[in-house]
Order: sequence, then C-alpha cells, then structure tokens
Amino acid sequence: MPMGRQASVDNPVLHGRTVVITRPAGTATALARRVRALGGTPLLLPGLALRGAADAGAARAGLLAALGDQLMIFSSPAAVSHAATLAPLRTASTVLALGQGTARALRRHGIPSPLVPARQDSEGLLELAQLQHIKGRRVTLVGAPGGRGLLRQQLLARGATLRELHVYRRLPPRLDRRHVDALLQLPDSARMLLSSEEALQNLCRLLPAAALARLQAATVVVSSARLATAAQRAGFGRIVRADSALADDLLQAAAR
Repeated sequence: MPMGRQASVDNPVLHGRTVVITRPAGTATALARRVRALGGTPLLLPGLALRGAADAGAARAGLLAALGDQLMIFSSPAAVSHAATLAPLRTASTVLALGQGTARALRRHGIPSPLVPARQDSEGLLELAQLQHIKGRRVTLVGAPGGRGLLRQQLLARGATLRELHVYRRLPPRLDRRHVDALLQLPDSARMLLSSEEALQNLCRLLPAAALARLQAATVVVSSARLATAAQRAGFGRIVRADSALADDLLQAAAR
C-alpha cells in the first residue's frame, strides 16, 4: 500500500517490519515514534555521536562575528541547534539551509525565511542564484569538521571570503552488546534508514563481522545517489532510493 504524507496509525504501512535508524545518538526519538505509528518496530543503531565544539568560547566568538557576514550557510539541523546554544541567531545575513530539515530548525530559532535548494545536498545548494557571484563576499559555512568538503572547495573557487565555523563535532558512536545482539536477530525484511556516509563508515568499522553481515542483508534506504553508491561499496545488495533525507520520504521508501 503506498504511503501518503498523512498515513495514520489506523492504516499502518510498515507491516511489522524492523526499521533500523542510524541517526546520531539522542536524535532519533521522534523518528522512532513515527515508525511505531506506521506499524513498524524501530531499532536504534546510531552511526554518529554529536558533541559541542571543543572550544565553546572560541566558537561563540566566531558565531558573533559571523552573524555580521553577508551570507551564512547552515549545513545541518545539528549545526543550527548547536549554534543556537552559543548565541541567539539574530542576523541580517542572507541565510541558506542545505535541506528542509535545516530550514525548519532555522525557523524555530528565529530565521523566518532561509533559502533552500530544490535538490537538498551540497550540489543543489551550489546551484542557488545567491551563490553564483560571490567573489569578495563574506560567507560563513556553519557545521562540523570533516565531511566531503565540496562546499568549502567551491565557495573558495568562486572567490568568497570564507569563514568556516565549527559549532559541533561528529564522533564515532558507542555501540554495545545490546546493539550487536539486536542486529544478530535482524530479519531479512528489515529496512535501514541512511542519510550519512560517515555514519555508514562508522558502522562498517565498529560492528563485529556477524552483526554487520546481518545488517548488510537488510534493505538500505538511502537519501541520495551518492549514498546508494557508498552503500553498494559497503556490501549492501538491496538499496532503495528515497526522494530526500526527510523522515516522510525515508519512511515512504521503507514501506516499498
């Protein structure tokens, strides 16, 4: 049965499937509730742990300076929430969000109209008109260390005066015996929701071979073609592409 945006508890679409949620530790509660409401069983398997900036004072000073720049780019909802713990997000800058989830977080913190690309990834963001002629403009990229680096490379190549502001850190998760035991019982009908290549790499590195093999037997739901390629390289044979990393789109794909 196709899943609509307004699917309800009365019309479950996951039919008892186990849905593995790989979002960072402490951020998956709402998505787990959605899975239960749609008739599935959530299994929390964090691929990342998020922590604040190593030097909060320096990060706060950087943010206060960045709020005066001409453009600010927030790379994730976590970038928004961690920045907002450092200082109120009051700015006259043009604010860009990498995706709709980031845009919603920005609106919650007082940025009424962030710009969002139709294609919700770095490539889509770089296609926005506001980033086409930025030579000499002051641009701040708010996020965490690491990642692909595509935005940084392209903004510098286009001549921006770039400030990289790291307001949080992505770390490997702490997986324990409970995670491993749950994976060893994972049915072949399970779905794994994936929206981060770094999370995938962490799980492949940290899980024991037998647990990883059970995970690889599941169908992985990815949010981009790039992640589909990464999942295939990581040994996943059944891959479903969602329209985006939004919960609605991931769950719709998981119901197929």
